[in-house]
Amino acid sequence: MLDCAIVGGGPAGLTAGLYATRGGLENVVMYEKGMPGGQITQSSEIENYPGVTGEITGMDLMMPWPEQCQKFGLKHDMVEVTRITKEGDVFTIHKGDGSTDQAHSVIVGTGSSPRRAGFKGEDEFFGKGVSTCATCDGFFYKGKEVAVIGGGDTALEEALYLAKICSKVYLIHRRDTFRSAPNTVKRVENTENIELVLNSTPEEVYGDAMGVTGVRVINNNGETRDIEVPGVFTFVGNDVNNQVLIQEDGSFLCDVNEQGQVMVNLSMKTSVPGLFATGDMRVEAPKQVVSAAGDGAVAALSAISYVDELLN
Repeated sequence: MLDCAIVGGGPAGLTAGLYATRGGLENVVMYEKGMPGGQITQSSEIENYPGVTGEITGMDLMMPWPEQCQKFGLKHDMVEVTRITKEGDVFTIHKGDGSTDQAHSVIVGTGSSPRRAGFKGEDEFFGKGVSTCATCDGFFYKGKEVAVIGGGDTALEEALYLAKICSKVYLIHRRDTFRSAPNTVKRVENTENIELVLNSTPEEVYGDAMGVTGVRVINNNGETRDIEVPGVFTFVGNDVNNQVLIQEDGSFLCDVNEQGQVMVNLSMKTSVPGLFATGDMRVEAPKQVVSAAGDGAVAALSAISYVDELLN
């Protein structure tokens, strides 16, 4: 029987593991099907993490975290969790290999995944010129022109990254203002090889057997424009990875809102005693590494109190 099961190995899960083990809980296991670190490991540049100065990538930032956590006894089970159920005071962790573990408490931090924009050709050419990760695929377009779709922090940051290696970046956004930090917007506007294509939405990505050859956009006046590029990067938000909370009857283990975000209070407690949700998957998440880490710490402290009260 585990004192605490942590599902997800991003900043929230790792911090929860650090605080849970160092705070006295025994038999704490973090389930992460891949290498720990989370979505932030794909980020090309981190500027706003406290105490970090100079240029650093998301991978650089997260590299030391697992080792620090494991020093205090956190165990990493590299397996996918398919479902979390609860009977009485005991949670069951159902794993992809068919086995199960039981735990007194559970902290979930499975994050979110990049959302598809929904234009014609996006699915057809995904992986063949359409991408949601500039740091993963940007190298393939070195010295070439590319298009970026989106207007939030991620879209602008990735456009800036691509501008360093590509000859030109077309930044396509449906509005004439951006939902991003003012400093980031200013940097984009001052980057010579970024062309803003505002008040426009992608209508279709097209290509041939070799991959993408262009994107057709339509503006607010109904005028269309063909932009010939071999690569299109979409950053239009994220969908919550809440699948582990879905029960056999299709209901959720705990309360979620219409967007599937888990409802929590300031202690990261869900509607189910002993179950805590953190990071991008919880309601009103700021979607920042430092916030996710804070969530993990709070959830672990809450889990420690819950388990102590349960067993004593």
